[in-house]
Amino acid sequence: MSTAAEVELAPTRPSGLKRALARARGNPTTLAGAIITLLIVAGAVLAPWIAPFDPTEQNIIDRLQSPGGDYLLGTDQFGRDVFSRLLYGARISLVVSLGAIAAAMVTGGTIGMVSGYIGGRFDLITMQVMDVLLSFPSLILGLMVVALLGPELENLVIAIALTAIAPFARIARAPTLVLKERAFIEAGRAMGFSHLRILFAHILPNILSEVLVMGSLWMATAVRVEASLSFIGLGVKPPTATWGGMTRDGFENILDAPWLAVFPGLAILLLVLGLNMIGDGLRDATDPKLRNE
Repeated sequence: MSTAAEVELAPTRPSGLKRALARARGNPTTLAGAIITLLIVAGAVLAPWIAPFDPTEQNIIDRLQSPGGDYLLGTDQFGRDVFSRLLYGARISLVVSLGAIAAAMVTGGTIGMVSGYIGGRFDLITMQVMDVLLSFPSLILGLMVVALLGPELENLVIAIALTAIAPFARIARAPTLVLKERAFIEAGRAMGFSHLRILFAHILPNILSEVLVMGSLWMATAVRVEASLSFIGLGVKPPTATWGGMTRDGFENILDAPWLAVFPGLAILLLVLGLNMIGDGLRDATDPKLRNE
């Protein structure tokens, strides 16, 4: 026979994430953002089959060709197809941003949960360290890390992840402070559950929706930081196509061939817009105040 404590330990509310996703699907803004993002993701995944040219193949005879004809979006100063480079550049933006935010979500979320659960001086010191990280603007901190480690793909992921750890730690800590005082957590301690079981089996499911919403919003930030680092020459090395690097190269010919800077800039804008629209929709779906609950 189940005891009252065991019943309390199995609340039905961990399905809040599913309910939030269901509400988000009914939001036109979220739907539009999802469509934009999925189209860009599909273009990146299918780039080897969609791209009409090799993104690194140079053809000096066709340099600075205007959009149209054989070259849908024109060519750059080396005769490389801009459309093909945009498709392959999307891969870099998505891989770096997704990898960085996934790492920050796991690392920062764990730090926040453990800090809030333990409390006391450990919590105070940990949050002070997070405050130090928060004091650095994302771009500046990423710039420092990449300058020290070098402009490699892995280093970009590390640099952007470091800029996002503190916000994820904060967003995970706040609800943990409330949840650890709840009756079902106290019952778990009384029944001899380990701290790891309480943290990851009972606290994590209740804060997961908030962490995921933060992740969708910070994905857009990661895309902007990666593009900014590539723009100033600290991204993935040429001739690999990156949207930030393409924008920088386009500024050298902004008067003769403005499309070289306009198209990658629009690509960055659309991806950031799509991710922000998804994040805003998920936030609205998970915030009880915005739902008038």
